[in-house]
Amino acid sequence: MSRILLIARREFMAYARTVGFWLSLLAFPLFAVLGGAIPLLMDNADPVRAVVLIEEGPQAAGLAAAVQGRLADEAERSAERAREAAEKAAEASGAPAGAAEGAIAQMTRQRMRFVDAPADLSAAAPGEARDAVVRRYLTDETPKEQRLDAVVFLDRTAEGPAARVWAARATDDTVEDFVRAALRDANRDAVLTQAGIDPAVVEATDAFRPEVTLFSPRASDGGEVSFKDRLPGIIGLAFSFLLWSLIITGASILLNSVMEEKSNKILEVLLSSASPTEILTGKVLGVAMLTVSVLLVWGGIGAAGLITTVPEQATNIWEILTRDGLIFYFLAYIVGGYLMYAVLFAAIGAFCETPRDAQTLMGPIMMVLVIPILLVQFALVNPDAPMVRFASWVPFFTPFLMAARAPSGPPLIEIIGTMAGMFAVALLMVWLAGRAFRAGALSDVKLSWKSFGQAIAGGGR
Repeated sequence: MSRILLIARREFMAYARTVGFWLSLLAFPLFAVLGGAIPLLMDNADPVRAVVLIEEGPQAAGLAAAVQGRLADEAERSAERAREAAEKAAEASGAPAGAAEGAIAQMTRQRMRFVDAPADLSAAAPGEARDAVVRRYLTDETPKEQRLDAVVFLDRTAEGPAARVWAARATDDTVEDFVRAALRDANRDAVLTQAGIDPAVVEATDAFRPEVTLFSPRASDGGEVSFKDRLPGIIGLAFSFLLWSLIITGASILLNSVMEEKSNKILEVLLSSASPTEILTGKVLGVAMLTVSVLLVWGGIGAAGLITTVPEQATNIWEILTRDGLIFYFLAYIVGGYLMYAVLFAAIGAFCETPRDAQTLMGPIMMVLVIPILLVQFALVNPDAPMVRFASWVPFFTPFLMAARAPSGPPLIEIIGTMAGMFAVALLMVWLAGRAFRAGALSDVKLSWKSFGQAIAGGGR
């Protein structure tokens, strides 16, 4: 036992002492936050475009007002959506409703503003002369404070409203798309009016959003379904993805570690003082300690963020995890799933000499790992679907799918049966991997069906 712990400690410290490990550990939460903040930062950095509308002739009368009206309507709808979202967020976090006013103002920031046409542009005759004036206002020939971002010439043709849009940047189609949508609405209103239909009635009909409330006997109060009732499913899905991440990172570290030590003849030195089983167990335990350390740091950061921002939801999550021992249920599937894949990767690493050898084997394993990830998303909506229930009995899929199904209360027979099958296969994998590891670590034979079969049958030297 002491040799196993020494090997586990060595494996753990080999990575924990490196600067890259701590940078990666802290970089993930940072980039996770940036991943959500970057779209907001990009939106805030996007300039408000100064746009001039010019109606070309009396036939275009009213089109400028239609385009301006659409911008006003869009701003009103955006403000309403932002207010509703802010109120829901404030209700979930317990913050006062007034605290969201700043967020509402930020969310309703407009993409453009309409400005009056400069005198020389309004006075220019249509044709090349006016186009030259437009180019001047859209380029560096005009001082920055007087420069325009777009000039829109509105007209009516036999087919309906039309426009020519001059933009300062050839890749910026924001104004073009907005004007196209505004003219489409203007044409629709004109057609409806000619048909004797009030456009306001059609618009009100399109804008109607019926209030639909979901009820379920499984809701916390036996009636209306709240976000708290959806939390268990979200937590189960999160645990499934967590296990998937653990396998991809931790087990990959294990494979590379074994492969590197074999190529450097370090495994031969270790085998002189410990058995192959002790080395395999110690390595799996050491990498498990490493991934647990990562989880504790990430979990601590996430818990602190929840408690600080949405304390009510943090309390709900804790209640769900501690209710009926759900957290132990999750941990059992995580341990079983990690053990199955970790020993598999360690055994494969013992037969690989180069990263190229390992990469050829990672493809089939990744294809196996993709299947449960696709199914867990379906299990969130319908955890008792026949396909999901059937796949739950496949040991290599069990930890992912049963973690996702756990909050829905699957039958006890499925819980006991799938867990027993998973741990039985995990123990079988430990035995098979131990024999394969022993054979691979003591030879230069590359992994093949023949060498693997011989390792299982004979157990190596």
